[in-house]
Amino acid sequence: MTGDTSPPNHQRTITIPIMSSTRAGAANSIRVNGGNPLSGRVRAHGAKNAVLKHMVAMLLAPGRYRLDNVPGILDVDIMGEVLDHVGASCTRRGPVIEVDVPERLNPEAPLELVRRMRASILILGALLVRVGTARVALPGGDDFGSRPIGMHLDGLEQMGAEFELRHGVLEASAPNGLRGTEVFLEFPSVGATENILLAAVLAKGRTVIGNAAREPELADLASLLNAMGAKVDGAGTSTIEVIGVPHLSPADHTVVADRLEAGTYALAAAATGGMITVEGCDPSFLRMELRKMEAAGCTVERSEDWFSVAGPDRPEPQDIATLPFPGFHTDMHPQMVAFLARATGTSLVTENVYAARFRYIGELNRMGADIHADGQHVVIRGVDRLSGCEVDGCDIRAAAALTVAGLTADGETIVRDAEHIDRGYDGFVETLRSLGADVDR
Repeated sequence: MTGDTSPPNHQRTITIPIMSSTRAGAANSIRVNGGNPLSGRVRAHGAKNAVLKHMVAMLLAPGRYRLDNVPGILDVDIMGEVLDHVGASCTRRGPVIEVDVPERLNPEAPLELVRRMRASILILGALLVRVGTARVALPGGDDFGSRPIGMHLDGLEQMGAEFELRHGVLEASAPNGLRGTEVFLEFPSVGATENILLAAVLAKGRTVIGNAAREPELADLASLLNAMGAKVDGAGTSTIEVIGVPHLSPADHTVVADRLEAGTYALAAAATGGMITVEGCDPSFLRMELRKMEAAGCTVERSEDWFSVAGPDRPEPQDIATLPFPGFHTDMHPQMVAFLARATGTSLVTENVYAARFRYIGELNRMGADIHADGQHVVIRGVDRLSGCEVDGCDIRAAAALTVAGLTADGETIVRDAEHIDRGYDGFVETLRSLGADVDR
């Protein structure tokens, strides 16, 4: 987060994919000395879970696009590589990306790119409806157990797609084109909703997606698609209706705020007994997370595009279940557990989205926490204090959560494998330092 997202005048234009000099030369550990209450103001960057989908949506029509409020994170670089392989070109100047999409695309996303980021599976629906064929390796990303894409494929098959899996690569075709239909999802999967939506905007006829995901980032994707000339109605509700159009046109767009980044900094401040104001983020994007923080003893103030959080000396215990939006976000689960590790009683977090998200628990216990997993449940018995030590940040949110824990711990904490942070947070250490944390990379 930064106070001013406009690029400095001297900043040169670069072609992405490219790692920023900060990330390319950064050490792969974060050092934290705990004990400092965090306070100050931060401004939200654009959402990782929105900008990656916007970049895919641009493949639906040739021409030049401009995205503003783009975070400087590694996953944007990786998606830039995916687009580059397909035939598009991306340039970045600070928080702005321009994408040039040609008339002809290479309908293939190779394993070495897709395995690094599961969001690249969304290229499937866009390529199918634009080109008629696609070859996409099965996705990778963080290791949270099985993440089947069956709902993606079932929905696209109902629209006329055909799939064959060969040597780990999905070979897709739409011999008669894609046509609109009614698709009812078994679960409000964000990825499946987005893949079907991207295909539906250029499919023939009317598509209805029932039990659709309702996330703000998905509504933001629909906003970009409508600016391109699509006819999408109901995004942000459980029923999305799409009337296919014959063609789309390029459009400019500003990426919605990253609620997970905003929530992480809010929990970091609350865990230290500090106070933070987050600007540029609609608090309704974090409605359940903020309610749980209030119940834990935080003082929360809300406005239209900002909120503030002041933390208690120690939080009250909470029972939380992760659910699709507007429920508690699974990507806020580890940070909330780190916050509740010092609660005055026993908390329970139930993970309903990703079955194998618990590797961070052993690392928090190394710091003196009293946490154990029982099936899909995490039982957190609050302790008086944590103590710093070396821990392993095994994925984006785990590394963030362990840093939050380090901010409250006695002594020094070293979070190893901190390069995961670079996939989802722009200037993570710098932002914490601006709030008063004793932290460096």
